[in-house]
Order: sequence, then structure tokens, then C-alpha cells
Amino acid sequence: MSVSRRTVLSAGAFAAVAAVGSPMANGKPPSSTVRFSLKYAPHEGSFQSRGNVIEQVAYAADQGFTAWEDNEAATRTVATQAAMARALQQRSMTMGVFVASMPRWNDFRPLLGGDDDADRERFLVDIRNSVAVAKRLNAKHMTIVPGFLSRKLPAEVQTARVIDVLRRAAEICEPHGLVMVMEPLNTLVDHPGVFMSTVAQGYAVAKAVNSPAIKVLADLYHQQIQAGNLINTLAACWDEIAYIQFGDNPGRKEPGTGEINYRNIVDWLRAKEFSGLIGMEHGNLVNGRTGEERLVAAYREIDRV
Repeated sequence: MSVSRRTVLSAGAFAAVAAVGSPMANGKPPSSTVRFSLKYAPHEGSFQSRGNVIEQVAYAADQGFTAWEDNEAATRTVATQAAMARALQQRSMTMGVFVASMPRWNDFRPLLGGDDDADRERFLVDIRNSVAVAKRLNAKHMTIVPGFLSRKLPAEVQTARVIDVLRRAAEICEPHGLVMVMEPLNTLVDHPGVFMSTVAQGYAVAKAVNSPAIKVLADLYHQQIQAGNLINTLAACWDEIAYIQFGDNPGRKEPGTGEINYRNIVDWLRAKEFSGLIGMEHGNLVNGRTGEERLVAAYREIDRV
């Protein structure tokens, strides 16, 4: 996850394109492109040259993608959220994650396991507000990052407090059928000081919370940096993993640009009959339309049966 990476467009632009700019609104038939076998989810910026986010959704659908994710959706206007939901529905695409409670990266907050209850209460307010966002977007999953580590308290104390606040958050989401997916982030390259840094740690916390509303987001870019051993880790933690994100390492670009064998991972996921979403949580190696075409080709390559 990264903050402010994707451009926020005006609600007017969303609404105008959603109303008259989509192929279905103009009476055009859907694309005949073969759909991907798994639910890979691009995001705003994956197809930047194709126009605003509604036009990017349409282009993604034409390439065979069946899902979409948007980290910043909760910060967009209500009109924008509604327009995005309409565009996805028109294209029979599934909405993936948005960030329910954005960490304050520059301040190294929140400290959900710290001594300040204000951080925990603020987090719970964000979760309550995100319920309405999820409903407008027809989303089931939302990303949470369990904050940063306090340097003043034992890790065991902080873990207990994080589990407690996540149980409270789960009570908010459970009645609505929503799932918060905890994203472990690497501390070696991108996010030093975060509380949760491995999928295995997320698994332990999810088991302790013991709620269908708290699961793990396995971002394989972060996991590869922090611990590696990807397929074995997925297998060991599988019953608590509800969402996956791809991104190669080093560089965090599309599959095939780094060291991760995503073809093998896709084969493993297919063998597990995984029907969930796979966020394309990375940039494009090459800018412009050439890079966008390379992106689609990279996913066609790893998706081959």
C-alpha cells in the first residue's frame, strides 16, 4: 500500500463519464476479449493514458480484467464513489480493497498497541465511516494497517492491545458482512517501524481475533522482501488469507520484472481453486501505452493454463 499514489479526479468527471461515456451507456457491446482466469484487479494509474478512472475501468474490462481496487476510495466524494460503483457494475467487475484507515506515515502513527487510547478510538471511527463507503462501492474487503510499533512497550503488550482493538473493529463490520484485511508491510525497504511485517504475524493476530471480519492481505511484494518462502507461507496461513496482492521485487513493478516466479504462484492459486481477488499493487515498468500493453501481456503470460 502507498499513499497519494493515484490521482484523485473530480466527482463531475466521474459522473459525466459514468453517465454517457461507458460502452454500455452508449449501447456498445462488451469486449470479446477472453477474461483472465483469476480476478486480477488493476487500479487508477495502471492504464493512465486511457483517460480518467472511469475510462481506465472500461479499458481494463476490455482487456479481460474482472476486478478493480482503489486505495484512496474512502477519500473520494460520495458522488465519485457512486459513479465508480456504477461503472464497475456496468462492466460486471468486482470492487476490491480500499484503505479503511490510512496510517499517518510521516508521524509514524497510529500506535494501536501504545498507551494513547486516542489512536485506537480514531481508528474505530475510521472503521465505522468505512462501512458506508463499502456499501456505496459494493465492496466487501477493506485494507487496514495495524499501525506502528511503540519503542516504549514490550511487543507482547502491544500485540494484546492490537488484538483487542481489532475485536472491537470486527464487531462493527461483522453485521454488514465486511472483511478487514490486515496488510503486513516490509520494514527493510519501505516501511520501517510498522507493527505487522509478515504474513505469519498477521495469521497469528487473525487467529487470536477469531472473527470472519478480520483476515490477512498477503502482499507478495512485501512478503518476499521481509521473509520470502512465498508458497509455503501461503499454504501455512491459507485459512486466514482473504486477499492477495502482486508486485515483483525489486522495483515493485509488474510480474516478470523481478525475482518472483508469479507463474508458479498462479498455478498454485489455481490448484487451490482460489476465487478471491488479486490486487495489482505495483507500478508499470515502462510509462505510457507501451508500458500498459506490457502490463497486460505480463498478466496474460502468468495466467496461461
